[in-house]
Amino acid sequence: MQGERETTRQQIAARIRNDPSPPGVLASEFAIPCSVVLSHVEHLAQSLRSTDEQLLAAPPECRECGFSEFDDIINRPSRCPNCKSENVDEPVFTID
Repeated sequence: MQGERETTRQQIAARIRNDPSPPGVLASEFAIPCSVVLSHVEHLAQSLRSTDEQLLAAPPECRECGFSEFDDIINRPSRCPNCKSENVDEPVFTID
């Protein structure tokens, strides 16, 4: 955008178009809480429905047992429903 500052949501969209990233990395990069990043990502998914792009998310995965069939792939689960481990990778977002 010429002469205008991009919103945080627009900056996040541009960032994940170029480099797939988990919410924790985006939160650190933009100095905002993870919950705010997830809110922006959810809104981006809705906004992209009217375009030829789509939000893609690699689901979270348990590092202990490999479980990846989480119900809500946008939010990072606190623990694995299969083995109860708290060692769960974050989802990774990209726009394609």
